[in-house]
Amino acid sequence: MRPRDDPGGDRGGDPGGDLDLDGIRAADVIAEGVRGAEPGEVPARLCEVAVELLPVVGASVSLRSGGMPVQLSASNARAAHLAQLQATLGDGPCQSAVEGGAPVLACDLATGRDAGRWPVFAQEATAAGVRAVYAVPLGSDAVYVGTLDLYRESPGGLTARQLHVARLVAGVMTVALMALARADEPEARDGEAWLSGLASDHDEVYQAVGMIMAQLGVGADDALARLRADAFARGRTALDVARDVLAHRTRFERD
Repeated sequence: MRPRDDPGGDRGGDPGGDLDLDGIRAADVIAEGVRGAEPGEVPARLCEVAVELLPVVGASVSLRSGGMPVQLSASNARAAHLAQLQATLGDGPCQSAVEGGAPVLACDLATGRDAGRWPVFAQEATAAGVRAVYAVPLGSDAVYVGTLDLYRESPGGLTARQLHVARLVAGVMTVALMALARADEPEARDGEAWLSGLASDHDEVYQAVGMIMAQLGVGADDALARLRADAFARGRTALDVARDVLAHRTRFERD
């Protein structure tokens, strides 16, 4: 396999032709990576493929609904932690990628503009040994449904070829997510419920937000901000705290 720091190799000639060749070779790796996978396994397989094709040490995919990202899959525990961290903070490259509808390449979270753009996330990511994050939106010009996030231990950007490959993986991820059956569709096999389960996690957060609104007499945005702040302060995820609120193990008091 080619070195991961240059998935297309160092070839001269027409740059567009090089990108086409990179796409063909990456497509072969993607096809091999998802061969034989059950529908619910495809996102995790594609995260692993992204790590194989690109100079990164982890990848995660998150879906968004109502502004709240929900982690779907990750290639390893560190990638899962950083995806959950962005969801808990409501901030980070994935948020910016969805809002802007374009890839966000945070090339050095320890210094300069990137460190100041998402200061809390940047501090936590570097503490976890990650210096660069690349977020590629999933979806189309009409609607973005989430992001593919890529994590790198050393500072640096992506070359044009590497970004082309990252976009290709994100495109396949988008198609796979759109094609997966919901549990309430007649053709769903064996009650394929993983997407419904994801929606359930999202619903739990917003049920908890409703309870916090009643407890504090505030609006939904403020209640979600309080939930996120409490989760971050205690080193937990927003979903963990939401479940505690729903089980009456945690109650928010007015200041």
